[in-house]
Amino acid sequence: MMENSADDEQESMITKPLLDDHDGFSGKGGFRTMPFILANEAFAQVASYGLQPSMILYLTREYHLNMATGSNTIFLWSAATNFMPLLGAIVADSFLGRFRMILFGCVISLLGMALLWLTSMIPQAKPPPCHESNKNCSSATSFQLFLLYSCLGLTSIGFGGITSSSIAFGADQLQKAGGHNNGRVLESYFSWYYALSTISVLIAYTCIVYAQESLGWQVGFGIPVMLMLLSTLSFSLASHLYVKLKAKSSLIVEMLQVAVASYRKRHIELSTERSKLLCHHHRGPSICLPSEKLRFLNKACIIIDPEKDLTTDGKAADPWSLCTVNQVEDLKSVLRVIPLWSTGMIMSITSSQGSFSVLQAKSMNRKFGPNFEMPAGSCSMFAVVGAVLWIPFYLQIILPVASRILGRPVHLSTRKRMAIGISLSFVGMIVAATVEVKRRSLAIREGYSDDSDAVVDMSLLWLLPQSFLTGAGATANIVAQNEFYYSEFPRSMSSISSTLSLLGMSAANLVASFLMNAIDELSKLGGKESWISTNINKGHYDYYYWVLAGLSVPNMIYFLICSKAYGPGKEDKKETTFHEQDD
Repeated sequence: MMENSADDEQESMITKPLLDDHDGFSGKGGFRTMPFILANEAFAQVASYGLQPSMILYLTREYHLNMATGSNTIFLWSAATNFMPLLGAIVADSFLGRFRMILFGCVISLLGMALLWLTSMIPQAKPPPCHESNKNCSSATSFQLFLLYSCLGLTSIGFGGITSSSIAFGADQLQKAGGHNNGRVLESYFSWYYALSTISVLIAYTCIVYAQESLGWQVGFGIPVMLMLLSTLSFSLASHLYVKLKAKSSLIVEMLQVAVASYRKRHIELSTERSKLLCHHHRGPSICLPSEKLRFLNKACIIIDPEKDLTTDGKAADPWSLCTVNQVEDLKSVLRVIPLWSTGMIMSITSSQGSFSVLQAKSMNRKFGPNFEMPAGSCSMFAVVGAVLWIPFYLQIILPVASRILGRPVHLSTRKRMAIGISLSFVGMIVAATVEVKRRSLAIREGYSDDSDAVVDMSLLWLLPQSFLTGAGATANIVAQNEFYYSEFPRSMSSISSTLSLLGMSAANLVASFLMNAIDELSKLGGKESWISTNINKGHYDYYYWVLAGLSVPNMIYFLICSKAYGPGKEDKKETTFHEQDD
């Protein structure tokens, strides 16, 4: 592998060792594979994200689920979708390889979307329509719900298979492209990749959602199936052109080995004299002795009997009983950031309330001009726009203005930007609660308290501020989290940063599901209407938003405590050195 010409981000994406030249590397890969890989990702993202915004409407209208059950389903679906890339990365790195994992993900996603499409066309796949006279609705049968949840589960598995390996697989193709400018080539690739992902989400939240709202579910679900088919075909057609690296043990598996090895050796007493420790480490540049932090993990790298623990070439005879010092220190790095990582959950919960925004939007005036009515599901686009606008706003306005005021270049540390993200999310929930108070009171004043389908005389644009704030807050926090992990972890662990973010969102969805169920049950005590009622005008979504805003306050205090307990990071030390040299 090229060590000097490849930048840090490249090393985070490409596993070692690479295929040798005699394996045909020079005749495969390169720029010619990019159209197929980027088309695969773009079509897959439009198809996958196009199902999300309006799913709450499909569940409540077609399957007659109440708001709490429908939202709970979406929370669990999102949790699985965010967790699957982690599982996919482990399987791809350790067993299948990236090409097979992406192809597997495409096929599974296509199967899940095709089955979901069939539920919209086959009457027996969902409950019969409600009776218009008395609005009596039949509940979905166990089989109908099983089929529905199977469709959602398959799309989550498929999405995880594609997302876990797509960006790294593209980087594999460019490993030797560009010669000495390989770092710039990869930087350009990553920029185009993320730009294309953002554009794909915007197309999904507008065009696909509009088709679902205007042309019906059969067309609205049929389009993602066609896109997913195109995604699968575009990726498969270039199979003979790809560089396909062999699977090897992944970093996550190596961390699991440290945990198992330290548990197996839990009865071993560690010597207080570090010089007497006989530790296993890689040949060449490596850490020879483990640090004193989280000392119980050091047992994993202690050699008890060299003849039994090591092979003739110096490798561990059983990697689940003996690990290297580097493996131990890698796991320690991850465990140290867990408290700070957990502070992002409440913020992720506040930014995952899209189902409630869709129901709010459905009851508001969505007309723009005489002939166009914006679909309720497309209001999710506002948060994406807020996320996209935050980055240039921060880089081109906040930092330059602050630098002019202070008379020196201003750089906000990653932890300060994480705090800004939590604060923006907190303000977003306050705005959301305030807007819902106004919308609900207007609905009652206009006599719509019993009619959840009525449209109040209030523009959809009232949802813009809360969506922009939550979108900007999520972006500020997650981008800063990734930078923080990247600066704190060893370079070999840089790929863990994006995995931790997805894992955090997955955990946040599970917590959001538990929290919503608890609020639903508690608010119904005494026969009262649930705050999270399917009838948005009888419920109190504003109270629900206030609870989320209230949770953000102790979360900020918890963040400040965790940040102080973590102490100075590598980023802070570099900043201190820079100022000393500048002085």
